[in-house]
Amino acid sequence: MTTKVRLSSWDAADYLDTAEDMALYLNAALEENDPSLIAAALGDIARSKGMSAIARETGLSRETLYRSLSPSGNPELGTILKVAECLGLRFRISTN
Repeated sequence: MTTKVRLSSWDAADYLDTAEDMALYLNAALEENDPSLIAAALGDIARSKGMSAIARETGLSRETLYRSLSPSGNPELGTILKVAECLGLRFRISTN
């Protein structure tokens, strides 16, 4: 007897409703110290707000944002800072 299992896709962007959710999610990615994970997390956050709106506000194309903020992307620091500012997020450096 086989059991059928229903799977559905899960998208982090569907659960990033508040600024606090976004900050916690991005901070968790930053703790891993993995550039591709950080870019992907910022991409998830941008998608949760609407990539078209982010593109308009940053002056970057949607295609550039999708490509840069994917797990295989390699965004420039300027892109990261523009997107973070648009989302109301800030990066801070602290000592251990």
